[in-house]
Amino acid sequence: MKTSASLPLRERVGQINQRLKGWEAVRWVDGAPRITDVLRREVDRWGGIGAIYGVLRADPWSQVRWSNGIPPERSAEAYLAVQEHIVTHGAGLPTLFVEEVPHGLMALGGTTLPVNLALGAGMDPDLTRELAAHVAAETRARGTHVALVSGLDVLRDPRWGRAEECFGEDPALAALLVEATVRGMQGTDAAAPGTRIATNRTATDRIAPDRVAVVAKHLAAQGAGIGGRNGSGAPIGRRELGEIHLRPAYAAARAGVAGFMAAYNDIDGIPCSASRELLTGTLREDWGWDGLVMADGTAIDRLRDSSPDPATAAAIALDAGVDLSLWDEAFTHVEEAVERGILDEAVVTRAADRVLALKHRLGLLGESGTIHPDDAPPAPPVDPERERAFLALAARAAAQSVVVVHDAGALPLPPVGDPADAGPVIALLGPNASDLDAQLGDYTPPRPTPDPTSSTVRSALVARYGGQRVRVAQGSTHRGELDDPAAARDAVRAALEGADVALVVLGGTSRRGYDDEFADNGAIDAPAPDTTNGEGVDLARLGLPDAQLALLRAARTSDAARVIAVVIDGRPRPLDDVIALSDAVVLAPFPGPGGGEAITQALTTGVGGGLLPATLPSADGVLPVAHDERRETARGYLDARHPAGALFGTGTPATVEVRVRPTDPVESRTISTAALSRGERLTVLVDVVNSSASEVSLAVPLYGRRHERGIRPRRRTLLTVTRVTVAAGGRTTASLDLDLDALGSWAGGRPEAVPAEIVAWTASAHDPIDDALTIRITDEEGRTGWMS
Repeated sequence: MKTSASLPLRERVGQINQRLKGWEAVRWVDGAPRITDVLRREVDRWGGIGAIYGVLRADPWSQVRWSNGIPPERSAEAYLAVQEHIVTHGAGLPTLFVEEVPHGLMALGGTTLPVNLALGAGMDPDLTRELAAHVAAETRARGTHVALVSGLDVLRDPRWGRAEECFGEDPALAALLVEATVRGMQGTDAAAPGTRIATNRTATDRIAPDRVAVVAKHLAAQGAGIGGRNGSGAPIGRRELGEIHLRPAYAAARAGVAGFMAAYNDIDGIPCSASRELLTGTLREDWGWDGLVMADGTAIDRLRDSSPDPATAAAIALDAGVDLSLWDEAFTHVEEAVERGILDEAVVTRAADRVLALKHRLGLLGESGTIHPDDAPPAPPVDPERERAFLALAARAAAQSVVVVHDAGALPLPPVGDPADAGPVIALLGPNASDLDAQLGDYTPPRPTPDPTSSTVRSALVARYGGQRVRVAQGSTHRGELDDPAAARDAVRAALEGADVALVVLGGTSRRGYDDEFADNGAIDAPAPDTTNGEGVDLARLGLPDAQLALLRAARTSDAARVIAVVIDGRPRPLDDVIALSDAVVLAPFPGPGGGEAITQALTTGVGGGLLPATLPSADGVLPVAHDERRETARGYLDARHPAGALFGTGTPATVEVRVRPTDPVESRTISTAALSRGERLTVLVDVVNSSASEVSLAVPLYGRRHERGIRPRRRTLLTVTRVTVAAGGRTTASLDLDLDALGSWAGGRPEAVPAEIVAWTASAHDPIDDALTIRITDEEGRTGWMS
């Protein structure tokens, strides 16, 4: 494999730079790609470019839309124009094409999936892996090499605007789903739990032509920012870092992830992009991982608050273990840092070698050096049957994201009857009833026109009941009243008059507008009046605005026999007031373009497909609320219920009973630390009984409380989860295997077998129930350290 040692220092610096925004490097003019002077100057300056971000990105920040963007079917042509210029006018090294792929490729025509928080509600690693493989195939067919993929962040504060990018609040769930994502997108297998990550594995395993390299973000603890503020510091200890925030990263590393993105935040005062302890000590020395570390956008320039000049900022980041910058000016001062003696040239060579290693892994470099892009293996053609299968998987994911939080007998909706009785009259209210954008989440490309595969709650209800029986009134915006409040109230009263059902669709939106203002990293800088979620939109107050709750009050005081609330949002919100005013409450974390159909399916069957991926706070200010916070000796707040509203894992249908099967003797629930370390496991059987008249697919989580000598326990943790399908009136047994990941200690950031006792149960209760099992992890003398 080619190394960078033979390149001049300037060209090695070019390989670790990713300054350009792709939409500024190439433009679509008169039906063809046109290279810009911006790209020409960069190639001339450095003799090449290590990577280019966002050639295909389409969104309000890039100002790329259907009218001026690169047509999906000609993406490879645009990439080729850029690649040809870089190879022929530089040192002959091809560049990496990098794109955002948070929940589908962020490009015109990219398939948009439900957000990560929605996949977290589904708790389905197998489906997540399948979706990831389809996303990878679509992305690579367009010509992209590297996908920037969210999934490492753990949702510890619902005030954070990027909550939707998390799989949930539980690190075990995040680890399962991020590992599935990496395996699906890269085509790699996971190592067995407890095995040390093979050094150089990421540098040598080839990535197939229908897969992409994944840079997982963000490392680490970005979800623990002070006050839920984006990029703020994480004042946490090593145990909290390991147990909560490093666990998903370790799972990704073990799956062979190509890269990690160092986060904006600091951990106890040390910025992640400047932390040698994190990027070298943990990733490379402790875990044995040897991939590429990319800084988040402008993160190295942000080190200026802890360094005297750009050259020093660059030196700090490179010494820490950052290999590739993103939009930073600091890395243009690397030569200066070497000349001043504050940076060893060998460190630059090491970083450039890691960039070249990824190019080799993707097949961009031949054994003897470089290859021209024309000689690269062609991307596989688009397969219509595969596209249909992809959309079917996305629809399944949307259905599994819908959670029935509360039902006092209002669900399901009455069916469509005979011609003389066409079904109920439905008053459909609320800002999210007809708003497709509000279903999509942040980092989403513009939808095509027409858009036949999308649905809103309104369109799905009209398809079932007919437009004459669905009366629509928006009633409010996401953040307040409409421009004419009196007219809005009149419209709501008219819709409710004579209605059988009042269906109020509330929540938030991560909508971005082409007239909005953006920060230098693409985060929204001056939110539009109706934006409530996404990067740069952190909230101090989590409760739904009074203008939205007023719609529920109007429905409650009407003659409608049933009042049903649907909340479409990207963060956990207090819903006690909503539940008090409603006969049923359904929650859908930004379920994607097909979310309307998925929500309507839950309304008409009475069964949601998912469980809460994060605990709902009971009120503003009642934080933190994660189900796995440590047990407290205090009683909580005087003026608010603590710790939570509906818990993580709420949503199992009332017609389904889930119960751990008792086991005897006690030896069947005992495993030694030595056996656990060498890959042995315990199996817990869970009986699932469905008393309803319909088949049910549901997640079956197993919770635990770990008792380890000298350590204050977390109140409840997720040990593992599986999904089962149970026939109408039927029963099945779920077999849950508990390995080192589930039973080990994560205090150091990777699983370790230590003596402990774990009480395990399946009910969505915060404390162990009567039929809970006790699992014993013993030392060589058969002791747990907990019971004598």
